[in-house]
Amino acid sequence: MKRRSQIRPKKHHRVRNTILTIIGLLFVVGIGLGAYAYTKVNNTITKMQKTSTTTKSADKITNSKKPVSYLLLGTDTGELGRSYKGRTDTMIVMTINPKTKTTTTMTSIPRDTLVTVSGQQMKINAAYAYGSAASATQAVEDLLDIDINGGYILINMGGLVKMVDAVGGVDVTSPLTFTTEGDDTQADSKNQYSFVEGKTYHMDGEEALAFARMRHEDPNGDYGRQMRQQLVIKAILKNSAQVGTVFNDSFLTTVSNNVQTDVSTKSMKNLALSYRDAFGTVKQDQLKGTTQSISGLGSTEVMSQTEIDRVHKAITAQMAQ
Repeated sequence: MKRRSQIRPKKHHRVRNTILTIIGLLFVVGIGLGAYAYTKVNNTITKMQKTSTTTKSADKITNSKKPVSYLLLGTDTGELGRSYKGRTDTMIVMTINPKTKTTTTMTSIPRDTLVTVSGQQMKINAAYAYGSAASATQAVEDLLDIDINGGYILINMGGLVKMVDAVGGVDVTSPLTFTTEGDDTQADSKNQYSFVEGKTYHMDGEEALAFARMRHEDPNGDYGRQMRQQLVIKAILKNSAQVGTVFNDSFLTTVSNNVQTDVSTKSMKNLALSYRDAFGTVKQDQLKGTTQSISGLGSTEVMSQTEIDRVHKAITAQMAQ
């Protein structure tokens, strides 16, 4: 069965292609540059970490260099220490198999995907808001009938502004022409930004957030926004991989305040040292549904069983040992 995917060719730095790079790179570079550097990095990692039932089994998986999967979550507002958690408007299942040619697959799940959690219908981005990262993970596992065996990485999208500024801005090529004015997702922004298809922009944090969040002017709606979010995240990773950036106090503080994960230090080390080549080729995919208006929920993405089966098969094939 053919997949709707896009293969991104290898650039200059294989390990920079996913968000796990930030965590793994912090750990490995910290070890390599001595005790003081390691202490700074370890303090950042420790602040990000939350324990879960997945941690020990994930350690065994990465220690054995077996295929592993993670759920990347992006919350829509505020900082991770806030009382209002926000919803996970960005949800990406990432599978990493160091034994295959297509070694990493990122599958985006629309935030408005209809699911049933504890007998209640809701959009999948609400599973975290009403529960926890574990609840969001369970909702994704139930929807696709898969096992996310590595853990989760939760990023505060509001902190995206600080993170972009901390790495000195990012260079991103716009896939379409649009202006952010008039988009209700930009109601909290004082600035208006315009982008031209095919043109590369050096963006500061505010501009990158506006670029990543726009939805209504994109002909592909939330599906288009998912792709632009990934473009910004990859650009951040490209800059953050520089040693000088890794030990910048502002960068470390921003990462520690805006990222939470149940990935253990041991797994981070295993990923950075043993899975490095697995990030060389990245395939991108999206779960795609039909937009329906459902009473009490509004505009919702309803997934056909055929589409769910397609994504299930693609992910399980990637996880085959």
